[in-house]
Amino acid sequence: MDKDIKSLEKLDCSCSGTTTVVAIRQDDDLIIANLGDSRAILGRKTEEGIIEAVQLTTDLKPSLPSEAERIRNCDGRVLALKEEPHIQRVWLPHEDVPGLAMSRAFGDFMLKNYGIISKPDVSYHHISPNDQFLVLATDGVWDVLSNDQVISIVCATNNAAAAAEAVVQASLDAWKQKFPNSKRDDSTVICLFLQ
Repeated sequence: MDKDIKSLEKLDCSCSGTTTVVAIRQDDDLIIANLGDSRAILGRKTEEGIIEAVQLTTDLKPSLPSEAERIRNCDGRVLALKEEPHIQRVWLPHEDVPGLAMSRAFGDFMLKNYGIISKPDVSYHHISPNDQFLVLATDGVWDVLSNDQVISIVCATNNAAAAAEAVVQASLDAWKQKFPNSKRDDSTVICLFLQ
């Protein structure tokens, strides 16, 4: 994908990039690929009949020790801003740019020589009869809503399209409430009902 992006002469992705999370369903199996801080979760019915959240991917951020180690081994810097001490970011060795808050991405070519990679984590999940639905969403959702909140929103709907729209709307509302003076991040959601 990076090769294809680089070949587009009119697109400057030196300081621009994206995350992705992809799920492929083959019968009762899911193949999940994650790059960056998008996330896949599953809504699973417990023995008590409650739908619980099961996180299927790991948010690939510079705060993860293995990700930070790779970045530092490539001379990238990992540190947080004073005004955002809870968010680790990736910086060039001798400049305070670009401050990327994820450790893997398509694009963001300025940091490719400093530990940012476009290799996804790939995992497999066998769908059980208790697995009710799958939610794939970008970090604009997960920055403001918990896994449990998203599960509750999806459970209150009756189809995948309505569920995705409801999660997006809830994330937009949460952004306005939590960060009223900030630009909101992209909130993209896909829901797949499994049963």
